[in-house]
Amino acid sequence: MGISRAFSALARATGLAWSGLVGSILVYTYVVTSLCLVPVGIGVLTTPHAMKVLRAYADRRRARALEWADIRIPSPYQPLPTRGGFVGQAERTQALLRDPATWRDIQWLLVDMVAGFFLAVLPSALVLYLPWGLVLAAGVWKPIVEAGGNVWFTFLPISDQNTANMAAALGAVYAVLGVAFAPALLRADFRLARTLLRPTPQREMALRIEHLTETRHDAVDSSAAELRRIERDLHDGAQARLVAMGMSLGTVEALIEKDPEQAKRLLAAARADSAEALTELRDLVRGIHPPVLAERGLGDAVRALALRLPLPVETAVDLPGRAPEPIESAAYFAVSELLTNAVKHSGARMIRIDLYHADGMLRAAVGDDGHGGADVSGGTGLLGVERRLGAFDGVLAVSSPPGGPTLVTIEIPCALTAAAG
Repeated sequence: MGISRAFSALARATGLAWSGLVGSILVYTYVVTSLCLVPVGIGVLTTPHAMKVLRAYADRRRARALEWADIRIPSPYQPLPTRGGFVGQAERTQALLRDPATWRDIQWLLVDMVAGFFLAVLPSALVLYLPWGLVLAAGVWKPIVEAGGNVWFTFLPISDQNTANMAAALGAVYAVLGVAFAPALLRADFRLARTLLRPTPQREMALRIEHLTETRHDAVDSSAAELRRIERDLHDGAQARLVAMGMSLGTVEALIEKDPEQAKRLLAAARADSAEALTELRDLVRGIHPPVLAERGLGDAVRALALRLPLPVETAVDLPGRAPEPIESAAYFAVSELLTNAVKHSGARMIRIDLYHADGMLRAAVGDDGHGGADVSGGTGLLGVERRLGAFDGVLAVSSPPGGPTLVTIEIPCALTAAAG
């Protein structure tokens, strides 16, 4: 697996080196030319498109950094004016020129076509020393030297067959080093890009404030909706049954002497109503905060959820401790919603739940073998889960191609405390 990963990184670094060099030069030329034309008016029309190309190119590098090296580079861009016409173009150009991210992207293009290219091309350059060393060892050095030329293999001068053989051996060493260090050099290239493509500390703080404001509003809206749900359930369920039971008891009081048989029947009905009201109250409490979650923790609560499903469920739990209570509650209801969606909409025959804690993250993955097609923007269920997690800086990732399978992963940053007892 390690060798396969190293060769994969070598291929990716080689492709990134040359595509990055050509792409950065072309985009840089387009952007700078457009900016130079701003004073004469033409650049006012071309700059928004040039910056759109630049940002799309930078976003593609961000996506590759996450996919290939698990390096997350947040987007730093400020929103642009949306007015149409020449005035709108002028406003967008002005906003782009004032955005520090624009100039950092341009700096990144220069760095990427020099230092970035060097880091990405170095592994393949080292590997290419091997065929060159073999060519020299095969006798190519001889006519060059006899013709009065000089042959150097990096620091090694080639003057006879022995030194040519040493060049082949040294080329093999270079090739091994190139393959071995390809993953590290690829990550170094992405880290270099991150220094300029991520938000500045000021912009990062502004984005953080925007995120906190949005999640606060979502939390308030979610709490209000939860309160309305509880009020509705109490009014339509337990409260209605208790009112009916009170009326039945009043009738029993009036009939107990006149018609004892009818009174007994009404008492039996009232007892049934009280049992149903108690069941509804227990279900309501379970919907607010399940007792098993409070008493036995998230792992057992998720296992209990799985046991109530009408489908076969494989559950793997690896939690060496307990998360804070609000995070446990958010994770529990998120998993509950994902399981409900899988049962109702996926057409799955089997569901798997993985729940574990690693690298400071509480992770839960719910997968099914259904027909796929799940989309966060396609309904309120997954969107509600995403908003619930957002209050804790959690994220929701959905992989659900048409035809399936579906895998939904949630991550919430937290630390676990040792389990009691």
